[in-house]
Amino acid sequence: MDPLESARGAQAGRGVAAYLLSNVSGLADEMLEYLVARIPEIGEDAKLRGLTLGSCSSNLEAVLSMVRHGIDIAAVEAPVTALEHARAMASRGHSVDVMLRFYRLGHEFFTEKLAESLTDSTEDPAVALRTFVDLERFGFRYVDRISSLVAAEYVAELDRRQNQARAERADVVRALLAAERVDIARAERVLGHRLTGRQIGYICWVDGRGVDLEGFARKVGKLLGADHSLVVADGPLAVRGWASITGMARPSLTGIATELPSESRNVHIAVGSPHPGAAGFRTSHLEAVRTRRVVELSGRVAPTITQFSDIELVDAISRDLDAARAFVAAQLGDLARDDPKERGERAALLAVLDAQGSLATAARTLGIHRNTVLQRMRRAEERRGRPMTVKIAELHAALLVCDVLGASVLRESSPH
Repeated sequence: MDPLESARGAQAGRGVAAYLLSNVSGLADEMLEYLVARIPEIGEDAKLRGLTLGSCSSNLEAVLSMVRHGIDIAAVEAPVTALEHARAMASRGHSVDVMLRFYRLGHEFFTEKLAESLTDSTEDPAVALRTFVDLERFGFRYVDRISSLVAAEYVAELDRRQNQARAERADVVRALLAAERVDIARAERVLGHRLTGRQIGYICWVDGRGVDLEGFARKVGKLLGADHSLVVADGPLAVRGWASITGMARPSLTGIATELPSESRNVHIAVGSPHPGAAGFRTSHLEAVRTRRVVELSGRVAPTITQFSDIELVDAISRDLDAARAFVAAQLGDLARDDPKERGERAALLAVLDAQGSLATAARTLGIHRNTVLQRMRRAEERRGRPMTVKIAELHAALLVCDVLGASVLRESSPH
């Protein structure tokens, strides 16, 4: 490039910058109207409109002053109003792409004004073109740098707000679970969750990473009958959820496993019973916690969907695990061993009791012949040391506990 032509272009650029700076206020007003016409998100938001005008004015003044005084682009810093504009966009829930449109369209406006100014002030086409290229390159680099700075501030503000919202939500959940007095209207607003309906608490957990547990828990909430469920992380491998449902019908988990996504095979689910209101929020959650405890005591490896109503008796008996083992031993005698034969005999005895004494129904349940059920039942009575009709309620309860908790309440296998 001809040094003389370059010097003339730089001088012309400084002149254009000085000219535009003399009317930077009017230029900022024009830029604002240009943006308002193209970005509907500004709408009737007076504060956002004011911040947009401030950002237009401060950015125009900054870039034009840098050109006029020959300041290197590396010295660019985001104006205070531009950073505040980014924070306002984040607080209003606008996407970062919408925020950056302000800068892309602002650059477009700036380019048009450069072209108009050069046409009016520079007679030599070669100098005008050289000046335009230089100013446009500088403007692009300025916008590129400012865009990065305001995007970083937008993300930081979003993180601050999300962390604050999470902390506030966690505090409300803690207060509800601690049975503290809370303002229900405020709690519902903070949680985004209705507390006036019947509440179902549930817990989803996994043994390893790799599952979107929060997304999974929301799908569980929908299957339980809630349009929107509250989901709160409980460490990296578990989430707590609440579904608010209407009507008095008790949701059934039958078939839910087939409706859940494929990753359900890696997730344990414990579900409490429906209970009304804020007190029900706590009660159902505690039931889900107790259900999870029983599932983990059972030593099951394969993930399951378990309702509190299905293990309520087992939970009550096993609150004191040593007492539960003593109870099982007292009711089952030698039948309380963790051996395959005893396991089959206990299953036969339990099936007969569940069927109210019907051997045929028990046989269908177990998928074996009626005579086989009878033989196992008789052997079970021998090991127990008394007929099944003696203390039948206690016997049924002990068999249920064994069926659910297995080795946790049984004696070790006998040496054969």
